Amino acid sequence: MTDPDVHTLAGPYVLDALPAPERTRFEAHLKDCAFCRTEVDELREAAVKLATQVATPPPPHLKASVMAAIDQVRQLPPQIRGEDAPAERRYSRRSVLALAAAAVAAATAGGVAIDQYRRRSEQTEANQRISAILAQPDARTVHGAVSGGGQATVVTSARANAAVVVLKDLPKLPAQRTWQLWMIDTSQQAHSIGLATGDETQVIDGNVTGKATFGLTIEPAGGSPSPTLPAAALIPLT
Repeated sequence: MTDPDVHTLAGPYVLDALPAPERTRFEAHLKDCAFCRTEVDELREAAVKLATQVATPPPPHLKASVMAAIDQVRQLPPQIRGEDAPAERRYSRRSVLALAAAAVAAATAGGVAIDQYRRRSEQTEANQRISAILAQPDARTVHGAVSGGGQATVVTSARANAAVVVLKDLPKLPAQRTWQLWMIDTSQQAHSIGLATGDETQVIDGNVTGKATFGLTIEPAGGSPSPTLPAAALIPLT
């Protein structure tokens, strides 16, 4: 691991997703790196906020106010850094991107040193998509318990027709079984949105707008065309 690589591990460190040797090395690095110490403190605060966020409907006038004001707001140029950038914007962007990177890294099998260039490219693309969904004005976050243990967190945006699904502490399934994710509409029709082998973060593009419930079921390997009941989790989205 090169020195620049060390600086990228703040997110996985906060989420306790580093193997023991790399965790030890990063903690040693923290003693001499004020930047990473600040990053870790901010990410821990952001992680707590994301974990405890609840869906709250915006006031009726908010959308109209935002749309009326948006043409009057100048976009910050991408080269703004350090003290030239507003502290709140700098904190938000860095925290969300790093947490997204950590979530994707924690869900990826293999060591940190394996094929780093390819993995970083994939993570960067996923991070940007996650950040775009979280930044949507209609983004809503819901949490729900999974039968047998664990939790599912779903962030949805009807405007983007996309969602971020975070599965955590799920029970381990037999080799021939898999978790299957569903979006259920108001007529109780279930639409499969993917499979999961265990704890992971997924970006869901499509099949979100107009859906009322997120479902999680245990299915045979390869998935099923319709949910096997009872579901392990049914989480209302509205």
